[in-house]
Amino acid sequence: MAISLFNNAVIEQLSKILADTQNGFTGSEIGSLLHESNIPDVEPTITKWRRLNTALVHKQAKDKCANNILSFLQNALNPARHINRPQWFNDTRYEINRILSFEGYEIGDNGKVVQSKKATTINEATARAQQLRTDLIARKVHHDVLLFCKEELLVDNYFHAVFEATKSIAEKIRNKTDLNSDGSELVDEAFAFKNQIPHLALNSLVSESEQSEQKGFMNLLKGVFGTFRNTTAHAPKITWKIAEEDALDILSMISLIHRRLDKAIEAKKMYQIK
Repeated sequence: MAISLFNNAVIEQLSKILADTQNGFTGSEIGSLLHESNIPDVEPTITKWRRLNTALVHKQAKDKCANNILSFLQNALNPARHINRPQWFNDTRYEINRILSFEGYEIGDNGKVVQSKKATTINEATARAQQLRTDLIARKVHHDVLLFCKEELLVDNYFHAVFEATKSIAEKIRNKTDLNSDGSELVDEAFAFKNQIPHLALNSLVSESEQSEQKGFMNLLKGVFGTFRNTTAHAPKITWKIAEEDALDILSMISLIHRRLDKAIEAKKMYQIK
């Protein structure tokens, strides 16, 4: 069955994700993937994402269908290729699916393309984003959370906004500590204080109640990562629907976490300066 031509803007965004400078495929990997997918590498010397974009656009124009673009995506996101970097696979598949939703397709966790509900119009997504932002402002949420009230994150439901907002917690912790880990490991490295000075402390950690507060916050962070980030990274969005009222509550909790992180004492850095 011939698949209708993809919008060139969709192909461009897919190319930018896969050829991302820091985390995407290398130039040699892109060449190999194009060869394996029987797509001519028409401009092998230009910038990575432009090289990939040019190859895919030319192939689609020649075939008069988007079948080989989807075949390329399946090849690139074959889980066997990424057995040693599952987080990259999950994060990249999420980004790819966000763009593919405009064409009515998504990549499953098995790396196969399946049809999905086509994304709603940008006007509807814009209205939804504006309403979410208005409701969150009324709750006086942290400004970092408002960054995720974007129409491109809300073309289907609130899945992507929650996913991105949750990732922002880990990013803030890494920025304040210079650590490189993620999830529960990052929480332990950043906040653990038994027999050591923690990277981040909510208080002086002198009394039992202060220590309990630190431990409780660590458990809250692990719970958020385990419930929302890890779940959304592994579950197809069609099976992980987040309603507006749930999104508001989740984002409000993430707002609380950001406020506590902003006020956290960078204890280890202070000690090292002394």
